[in-house]
Formats: sequence, C-alpha cells, structure tokens
Amino acid sequence: MRARYPDAEGFVERGGVKVGYEVFGDGEPAVVFAPINPIVDSRAWKAQVPYLARRFKVITIDPRGNGRSDRPHTVEAYAQTEFVADTVAVMDACEVERAVIVGISSSGWTSLLMAVLHPERVLGVVAIASGVPELMPLQAHRAVYDFDEVLATDEGWAKDNRHYWLRDWRGFAEFFFGELFCEPHSTKPREDSVAWALETSPETVLAYEDAPQGSSSKEETQQLLREVRCPVLAIHGDQDRCLPVSWSERIAELTGADLLVVEGAGHCPHAREPVIVNHAIRDFADRFRPGPASPRRWTRPLDRRRRVLYLSSPIGLGHARRDLAIADELRKLHPGLHVDWLTQHPVTEMLARRGEHIHPASAFLASESRHLEDESAEHDLHVFQAARRMDEILVSNFMVFADLVEDEPYDLWVGDEAWDVDYFLHENPELKRAPYVWLTDFVGWLPMPDGGGQEAALTADYNLEMIEQVGRFPRLRDRAVFVGNPADVVPDSFGAGLPPIRDWVEQHYQFAGYISGYDPADVADRAAIRAELGYRPDEKICLVTVGGSGVGTDLLRRAVAAHPAASRLVPGLRMIVVTGPRIDPATLPSHDGLEVHGYVPDLYRHLAACDLAVVQGGLTTTMELTAAQRPFIYVPLRHHFEQNFHVRHRLNRYGAGRCLEYEDTGPDSLAQAIAEEVSRQVSYRPVETDGAARAAAYLAELI
Repeated sequence: MRARYPDAEGFVERGGVKVGYEVFGDGEPAVVFAPINPIVDSRAWKAQVPYLARRFKVITIDPRGNGRSDRPHTVEAYAQTEFVADTVAVMDACEVERAVIVGISSSGWTSLLMAVLHPERVLGVVAIASGVPELMPLQAHRAVYDFDEVLATDEGWAKDNRHYWLRDWRGFAEFFFGELFCEPHSTKPREDSVAWALETSPETVLAYEDAPQGSSSKEETQQLLREVRCPVLAIHGDQDRCLPVSWSERIAELTGADLLVVEGAGHCPHAREPVIVNHAIRDFADRFRPGPASPRRWTRPLDRRRRVLYLSSPIGLGHARRDLAIADELRKLHPGLHVDWLTQHPVTEMLARRGEHIHPASAFLASESRHLEDESAEHDLHVFQAARRMDEILVSNFMVFADLVEDEPYDLWVGDEAWDVDYFLHENPELKRAPYVWLTDFVGWLPMPDGGGQEAALTADYNLEMIEQVGRFPRLRDRAVFVGNPADVVPDSFGAGLPPIRDWVEQHYQFAGYISGYDPADVADRAAIRAELGYRPDEKICLVTVGGSGVGTDLLRRAVAAHPAASRLVPGLRMIVVTGPRIDPATLPSHDGLEVHGYVPDLYRHLAACDLAVVQGGLTTTMELTAAQRPFIYVPLRHHFEQNFHVRHRLNRYGAGRCLEYEDTGPDSLAQAIAEEVSRQVSYRPVETDGAARAAAYLAELI
C-alpha cells in the first residue's frame, strides 16, 4: 500500500514517446520531481511525496525508460534535453506555469539545465547529489575502470561496465545500489532500487548513458551553471561513493546555491535520511509561497495547560484499551490534564465513543491497518516483511507527528508501539522537544523458520539497528515501559552475535505488568454479566472474535463452517461471531443458531461471560481471556512472528489457552476442539490488575 495515492495521473506524448506522470495535492507553489535516471522510476521519491503534497502541488514524472513511461530504443530519445522537454510538457498538461524543480544525480542536472533553458518556468531548483557532465573527475575507485572496455575483472566498480551490464544486469544493480546506499541497515532501499532496475533493461539504460548530456565539456558545463539565475539548494551526502560532495560544492560556487551537506550519508539521502531532506525541500519551497505567512500564536509556558500527546497503535484495538486505562490513571495523578490522541481507525472509533479528543492531524495519517490487511493472505500475515514494506507509510506518518509537535507544545509524548515516531526520533534526535515514553508488549523481530538464513539475517539487522540507536541515545526515551513482566519476554537472542532479548530488555525497560484495559471489578460477577447480556445459565456460549483489524476474515469463516458440526457435538451451542469494525458482517454466511455482529463495545464483558472463545493469536484478547479464567482456542496467523513466538510464549507461561494451527481448523477438527474445550475447567496463572496504574506512575513523573 502507498502512503498516498495520486489525485490525478496521465501521460504526455512527445515524438511518439509516452511519459507517465502523477499529481498529488493542490497547494502552491508546485514542486515537480524531474524525471530521474531510468535505472529507477518516480517511486524513488516515495518518502517525499506524501509529506510535501500536504503543503504543495507535487508532480512526479516517470523517466522515459522505466515506470509507466515508454522505453524507446534510440540513443537520441534519451538526450538530456528530451528529459527537460518532458518536464515542460508535463507542467503544461498540469497547467503549472512555474515550479520548484527537484532532482537527484543525473536528474539534478536535468533540473539545473531546465533552469537555464526555461528560466521562466523555474522558481528554484533542489539538486541532490547532482551528476553534472564533465564538471569534476570521478573518484579514483571509479575512474580506474573504463566503462567501454572488456575488463579482466568483475570486482567492485568494475561492474559499472557496459559488457558486465549486458552479462549480469541484476548483479550490477545489486552492487550499484549497495554502493549508493552505503549506510548500515539499508536493506530495504537497496531492495526497492534493485526491483525498479529490473523493471527496465540494460540496453535501455545504456541508451541513456550514451545519449547527449546537454554539455560536451567542462567549460560548457561551468558556463551553463553560471547562467542559472534562480535560487538553488544543493544537498549532498559526504560519504557518497558515486559522486563526491565536491561536485555539489562546485555547483554551489557556480550557481550561488545554498549547500546542505548530510554527514554520514551516501548518494541517496532523500531515501535514507528522508526527514532532513523533506524539511529542507519544504523550507526551500516555502520561499515561493504566495501571500503573507499564516498567523502564529504563542502562550506563556506558565499559562499553558498540561498536555499529553498520545500515539496509540492502530493495529487492532488492544492498544487503545490499555492506553485509555493508562490515560484515566494519569488524569487521576494530574487532574485537569488534557490528552490529545494522534491515531487512526479503528482506534479513533473507540476513542470517539469515549468522548476523547482526537487531534485533527490524525486525518493526515496513512492507514497502517489497511496496509496489513492488504498484505495478508488466507490467515497468513508475514508481519515482519509487511512492516518492512510499510516504510513509506511510517515516514509519512512521522512527518505528520513532526509538524504537529513543531507547532504545538506538549508536556509529554507517549508512543504505544508508535514505530514511526520511535525510529525517526532516534534518527533525528534533535527533533525531541518533550519528554518521551515508549510502550510495547514485545521486543525483538524474530525470523520465521521457513525464511531461512536470509530472513534471520534481516531480522538481526533490524534488531541491531534498534540496539545501536538506543545505545547511542539512551536518554531519548525518557521511559521505556514493557507491558508485562520480565518472564514474559521471550528467551531468544536478537540474532547471531547479538545479546539475549530478555537480558537486554531488563537493562533498558521498566515493567508495568500486564494492562488489561478495564477494571477487573466489572467482570467479577460472571453470572450477573451473563444475565445482563442475555445469556441463559444453561446455554453454552462460544464467542468467536478476531480483534479490530480486518485480517481475521478467514478464521471467522472457518468458525462459521464448523458451527453445524459443533452444534451436534454440543447440543444447544450458541455461537456468537464478532467481526469488529473493519469486517462487514454481511460478508459472512448465516444459518440457524448463529449470530453475527459487527463492532461490539466493551467486548471484554462478553469474553468474561462466554463458555469458550475462538480467537486469533493476538495478545490483548488472549490475555483478557486469561485474566477472566475462560477456556479459549487461539489460532496464530501464519508467519506472524509476534503471535507465533512472543504471544505464545506468554500464554504458555500463564498456562492459558489451546493453540491450534490454521491447518487444523477444518469444520470437523474445529468442531471437535470446541466440544473438548467448551466445558473445560481452567486455572491459569493470575494476571495482575494494577498494570495501568503502574504505567501511569512512570509517566506522571515526567509531567
């Protein structure tokens, strides 16, 4: 799923070549991303577009040779002047008279050349790691290998060679983007870029390499750059292995550009360090916004009401229940405290029913729940890979948070598994403006067995990055609170050569114990609750629920299919299916003796009253059943490492529930399991009831 989809899209055609473009937003001025080197397409700007489109009209252009654009065969079709002309044609089609033009590497040159050839169309240029022809010599490690000769080696930059490209295009792409993304922990942008490169051919990119570049000498290039009259911002990573930072330094000298050097960054800081680049483009384009600046307000600190910004993960509803419980306890400790919630559906639905204040900026958040639903198959969600593929959503959502806290002061930020905020704050610690608390109920990405060595290496790399971030900035998290106890942490390692997870968590977290999200006194009288809910004392209630996401449809269908057989085994069985807020009850079959409901407020009361529950392997629902001492069957999503390892470990510790694999939930098998469990007498380890108060006490110290 993309963080933002285009408001309009289309094609322009020039000389028989169709060029695709997309338009996002409608603000002023327009920001146009010039067509990039055809080794990739315009999705290379995915970390910039959603953020900038909330402020400007943003136009991206697929280069001829990749993406939705045609792939002409002639060298002349890839002349640099053709890319400039494509940009002008797209601007005409979008009725944009003037724009800020943004480019990277060779498209940085396209942007600068456009400022020379069409100065009336260009407000300013942002040139990132610009590759300008003949301007400066290449680094020695590149210059030593001739591009056109048949080389005796394929080592290193010898792969940047015409003959090697034709022989092993994937091999070149993997090497090349490994060099461009030289920063540690860059597996995802490398994978993206290789995939985009494989959408075109080496012959196409060779035609681009052989095409006229708009300048044939160093002297001509320098003269063209001196003719740039508009403002220019040059951005360059000082660890760039493709083009040294001296290229942008020389461009700045010749054009009078502002220069932003991103220390420690490679050739693609827009992808690897998107926050600093997004802010730099925003601030540059803001120079050209029409009209006066928006009015600002500032309140004396001693006159400010105490305020908390609470970020609650939208993946299911369990986070919302425990977060509301913590907020309630926090208000007891600080009467008059105002809580703003920055979150998404389905959490917003629960908060609205409670009368909580949902910050208007929540409307700008891209849906993490929908992304996971799109990633799921039949009761199968490879949650680690889904999280990796959520990268542009996380960038976009962090930018929403960053803008909000830039404008509004808070006494405390609380992030309950707000992965975007925690990651990018560690990447941009200078943006921390308030005490910050991180909450989670699991620590550590774990590989699924069928992922083999590659997945084990990837999860270890992600874990190592987190360990390094916390080690480098130990005070960025003013509190790290684990929702559970030390023994609830899995006894696994973060990966080969990395520390045991439990040891590390005990060193870096405080433990709140489990947070049920409701007052245990509400469910103490089970008979009274059953009577209130309309459950007869003599009937057996089987409650089927899959939480707040839309991933559980297949398990609901399995339970519905098992109902007839289960009813024969358990006479008078009453099965109640709760779909939650993101699954339409009408999509499930219905028959006698079966009830199907959508969203049910205070579902924990039904869980406490039932005789048996059939659920997914999510922590909140299974622990509510554990606390209520109810028998239950749980079916972890396939490839969901948290449900299969972290949650299962915790439930085993409590002696709670019966785990079934999805393959064992056919109608007869599930019906038999229901019959065996529905009258089981259970005695689980007790679940503490003061977790919310303990967590709130940790938070209250910071306000």
